[in-house]
Amino acid sequence: MKILHTADWHIGQLFHEYDRTYEHQQFLNWLLETLINEHIDILLISGDVFDLSNPSAASIKMFYSFLNQAVKANADLQIIITAGNHDSPARLESPKPLLESSNIHIIGLIEKDENGTIDYSKIMIPLKGNDGNIKAWCIAAPFLRMGDYPLIANCDNPYSEGVAAFYKEAFEYVDSKRQAGQAIIVMGHLHTQQAEISDIDKMERLIMGGVECISASAFHESISYVALGHIHKAQRIGGKEHIRYCGSPLPMSFSETNYKHQVIVFDLIDEKIESFKSIEIPVTVPLIQVPTVHSSLVDVLASLQQLPPLEGSYNIAPYLEVRVLLDGPEPGLRHKVETALAGKNIRLAKIDVRYNIVLTDSEKNTAADRTQLNELKPLDVLHKVYQNKYNTPIPEDLVKLFQQVAQEVSEMEA
Repeated sequence: MKILHTADWHIGQLFHEYDRTYEHQQFLNWLLETLINEHIDILLISGDVFDLSNPSAASIKMFYSFLNQAVKANADLQIIITAGNHDSPARLESPKPLLESSNIHIIGLIEKDENGTIDYSKIMIPLKGNDGNIKAWCIAAPFLRMGDYPLIANCDNPYSEGVAAFYKEAFEYVDSKRQAGQAIIVMGHLHTQQAEISDIDKMERLIMGGVECISASAFHESISYVALGHIHKAQRIGGKEHIRYCGSPLPMSFSETNYKHQVIVFDLIDEKIESFKSIEIPVTVPLIQVPTVHSSLVDVLASLQQLPPLEGSYNIAPYLEVRVLLDGPEPGLRHKVETALAGKNIRLAKIDVRYNIVLTDSEKNTAADRTQLNELKPLDVLHKVYQNKYNTPIPEDLVKLFQQVAQEVSEMEA
């Protein structure tokens, strides 16, 4: 059996407010060709199909059109889809009744019986060979929310220990059902320990409140492959070849400018993985950073003027991050950048500003503690913050405005 692992499509995502429909459609077209050319038997999609829990009609149509085309191209193709933290579990599962007679399985919810016991049978998907016999089993676990995993009493970390218990019980359930020679594959949408994260992953973890990490030891050593999603950079976990993130198919931030996105393909022969490889996904809309290092505004504007003129469709023009090094505030910065880019084959996505700050020795060695901060007056704090950020004294007109506001606040409190 030949298996392809992908995840974190984020259909419907905006990149710095730019629509990415073209990029997602090109990826799905490429994936459809890859499924055919590689003679894939099993397609695993490990969460975050959509970027929003309530995706647009256009996003939904794109996704289900792909599923329809994939099954038409190969009637024996088995597709297993799990919900990620960006997906609505119930919404993703809603077409299940229409798919029961097909080889498409969507798992979004963790179901329980009347006693509150997890029904692991609902996430166990048999993987059948061309002869119709079961060759392997897939534990299709979606992103686990509070209440989805066992509650471990008197433990240090209820989330990580609860999720580990979930995978342990799921493995034991399917292990009791399988026959000799049948492999076990696991899907998960989670954050593992020691995973290398991108800029967008860091932002998401902050939004999620710093969700605890899961150890690679949570997955039983008898499992043949663990298909993970949630982290957008492809990598193996715990030094183990069979526990992997495939990464996102599209770049999610400018930190991925030179990063090669991929899907993972391997053969499953009995319980062993063979012919393991990654296939690079073509980049349809490049990410460009100008200049390559933060530079003065004069140099930046000169570099921008050297960019090629607009030709063809603006929808496929590269995304641009402008990198500027300033000595102080530059109120007209965006206007100057946009003027330099007029008529260029580019889409301005981000202006990344850094300031040329030179600290004195005393400033470098000074670390104000809580008592010192409490002794500072608001105007003193303003002076220090402005000086540290822009390396120049605060203008007198701003000082007067600040004092006016401070006076009004003081009168209101009185």
